[in-house]
Amino acid sequence: MKTAAIYTRVSSDHQKENKTIGSQVDELLRFAEEQGYVVPEEYVFKDEGYSGAVLIRPGLERIRDLSAEGQVQAVLIYSPDRLSRNYAYQVVLMDEFASCGTEVLFVNSAKADTPEAALLLQLQGMISEYERAMIKERARRGKRFKAKLGIVNVLCGAPYGYNYIKKTDETSAWYEINEEQALVIREVFRLYAEEFFSIGAITKQLNTRKIPTSKRVSKWERSAVWSILRNPAYCGKACYGKTEQTDRQRITKPFRDKGGYVTANGCKREKPREEWIEIPVPPIVDQSIFDIAQEKLKDNKLHSQRNTVVQTLLQGMMVCAECGYSLYRTFTCTKQAKKKIYYYRCYGSDAYRFEGVKKCCCKAVRQDYVDNVVWQQIVALLEDPTLIQREVEKRVEETRKTSPVVQQKALIENQKAKLSQSMDKLLDAYQEGLITIDQLRKRMPELQKRVKTTEKELENLKMHELALDQRLQLLDVQSFTNKLGQNVNQLDIKEKKKILRLLVKEIIIGNDIIEIRHSIPLKEAQNEQKSKSYQLCTRSPVSPCY
Repeated sequence: MKTAAIYTRVSSDHQKENKTIGSQVDELLRFAEEQGYVVPEEYVFKDEGYSGAVLIRPGLERIRDLSAEGQVQAVLIYSPDRLSRNYAYQVVLMDEFASCGTEVLFVNSAKADTPEAALLLQLQGMISEYERAMIKERARRGKRFKAKLGIVNVLCGAPYGYNYIKKTDETSAWYEINEEQALVIREVFRLYAEEFFSIGAITKQLNTRKIPTSKRVSKWERSAVWSILRNPAYCGKACYGKTEQTDRQRITKPFRDKGGYVTANGCKREKPREEWIEIPVPPIVDQSIFDIAQEKLKDNKLHSQRNTVVQTLLQGMMVCAECGYSLYRTFTCTKQAKKKIYYYRCYGSDAYRFEGVKKCCCKAVRQDYVDNVVWQQIVALLEDPTLIQREVEKRVEETRKTSPVVQQKALIENQKAKLSQSMDKLLDAYQEGLITIDQLRKRMPELQKRVKTTEKELENLKMHELALDQRLQLLDVQSFTNKLGQNVNQLDIKEKKKILRLLVKEIIIGNDIIEIRHSIPLKEAQNEQKSKSYQLCTRSPVSPCY
């Protein structure tokens, strides 16, 4: 029996909760049994919460890898829109699977083995794409129109301090002030605008007084207080359309932890204030105190101690070995010279962030020491070009082996050999008198025509293979590292950070060691150098200046 893989997808959390992806799997397993396919348990791939308009999905990537490796003979999918809602993506994926010799079968769509069926499949893909675009645009226009009419339904719930009253047959939805929470909101604005408390001090006071949050199971965070101070709903102007979806601008630690895959292929960015649509709601604080808070937030953003142009080499790449939190830069001052000494400190070691209980006991480490140790290791790595060259050669060879062009070429060569054998058998049959000359003349031209077709396909594939080889020209690592070694002392911090992020995935900081996780495997080098570890400074911390 032939081996098949199953691919399923749902795009929303509501579909996940209703277990619609489970019904897809059950239907596909029955379909596989009817068609005579074997589906191993590890070949059932589920992309939960991924949009059909996104091509990069973890389950789909594994299916494509298995197809390129020749591990599966068929891919079973419930419907074309589960593969993708973008028609162009459907065509790309179908062509890729076909080039690898993998058949794609849909449960609720006819098999595209005739021109009419292929046309129907293409029309379904275009209709799905059109339907998605129309639903998205109609929803956007409808929400925008309702927001201009002052209807709060488009805001999808109420912020802390309000109760969301659902619409009825007689009235539309509206915000009702929650008096208990409104007292907290007024206190937050008073402390910030009149008592000049910092956001951190306000957060600490709310937690000390054990004031419950909206969920009543978590503690107050700085980000929650900051959001309250910026929300214009508290002065009577709830706003719609404050953010917009945009492409991801930078690689974050959660993104790296998920292996480069996220359910939302992008991020939200705040739109200009003049583009917001205001919806009247009952105010909790006066406009004057809200304006004072906005001015103070603006000034703090400009003059905050965190707002520094000084960049550090390891910024955003360090992780605590004990608790998994990131490290941030801080400083202390010597008592005599009042000289600033910069440290990297773990968020989890700050007790005030976690209601007086530390997450870990990781000690702060000197910034200059750690930066120097890591950079010297990067320089030493670049001074050994053979290591990088071996990795480049390994990846190039893997790319060649898994290329669909190479595999398709092997299939066509096998097909050409079978056609040649058929022609030889036909000539042998004529020589032995098993067939007449008329039969030979009738059957031979068709075989010759098919041979010429395969030869043309082979020529085209050889050109593609040559282009692939040209793209995979080996990097001249030796000249690059030599040039870098000559100018390594002249590089500024931005150039060093670029090089560091090319070669290092993340840096694990412990009390006694630094573990550098490189983007390329260093097992061979570690065996040769016996994997050195580096002691960190363990002296008592310098007293801070206030």
